[in-house]
Parts: sequence; C-alpha cells; structure tokens
Amino acid sequence: MSSIKNRKDNMSKTMTKYQLDHFKEKVRRNFNPLIEEQELLVKQYRAEATQKIVGKLAKKMGADKILNEFRKAEAQLKKVRDKARTFFTKKAQQDESKKKEFNSYRFDAHAERLSLDDCEEQLKDWARDLVDREIRRRPEGLKLKQLEDLKTKAVDQVMESGTPEELIRQLDATTKKIGIAWVVDTSNIRRLHQN
Repeated sequence: MSSIKNRKDNMSKTMTKYQLDHFKEKVRRNFNPLIEEQELLVKQYRAEATQKIVGKLAKKMGADKILNEFRKAEAQLKKVRDKARTFFTKKAQQDESKKKEFNSYRFDAHAERLSLDDCEEQLKDWARDLVDREIRRRPEGLKLKQLEDLKTKAVDQVMESGTPEELIRQLDATTKKIGIAWVVDTSNIRRLHQN
C-alpha cells in the first residue's frame, strides 16, 4: 500500500508538457535579449575588422594589383558602354526605321560577367573568416559563447529535471551567473490598491 502511495507522490511531482514549455520559454525570454545584444557587439566588431583586413589581405595575397587593374578596366569599360548606349539610343531616335528595329533591352541589361565587385566580395568572405576566428578570442566573442552555453545548460536543466522545485533551484543558480534572478522577490512591491 505504501509503495503505491510513493509512486503517486513521485508522479504528482513530475512536470507536465505545459510546465516544461513554460520553463523553456522563460529561459528564452531571459537569455535571448542578452545573446542578441552580444551578437550586435560582435557584428559591429566583425564589420570594422573585416573592412580593415580586406586591404591588408589583398596586399598580402598580391590581389591588390589585380583589383586596381580591374578598377581601371571597369571604369574604361563603363565609359565605352555609356558612349555606346548614348550613341545607339540617339541613332534609333533619329531614324524611324532604326527605331522599329532597336532592341532597347540590350542596352539596359547587364550580361553575366565576373566583376570587380565579385572579387572584392570574395576577399570580404575570406576576411570575415579570419575575423570570426579572431572574434572567438576577444572578450565579445567569449561572452557570447558563455551566454549561449549557459542558455543551453538552462534548457538541458529544464528537460532533465525531476520536479518543479528542483528545477527552479537549478535555474536560479544558473541565471545568477548572468545577473538575473529566476525567482523575483515581489515582497517589496507596494500594493497598487490601498483599502
């Protein structure tokens, strides 16, 4: 008889799916804003560092000379294209027979081709990879990793805990590491309605 009572007591202490969902949602509410804030700091650093590194990387690889030639060639090509566009458009407008045969879309469309932008974007991709590796060693990256690890630990605690009371104690201990109290003391809040 007592073993049945013990089983019932243990079953009543386990959490429902709704309780687990509530705890997981509360973990997200507590951690996500901190993680997003840290990600913004990391993105800001990444953008600045990537911009600085692209030029150095291009010079180190010897790509800077090619890019400079590309810039000059594209500038010259743009001048020639603009001249051609203007010339053919004017000629088509001057003569009615030419106007009928004029394919204006040819002068508006951009043919697929390798461009200076393609080369510069590739360098930026490579630079971002170097920056990402560097960020992992900087305080911003370390803090982001710690926040993500604590969030993962908190979600694991939710899924592995036996009772709500035990879980609340574990989550309170975990969130105190980032300055958040899981259990908020409301005893000092004034009453809104005075009798």
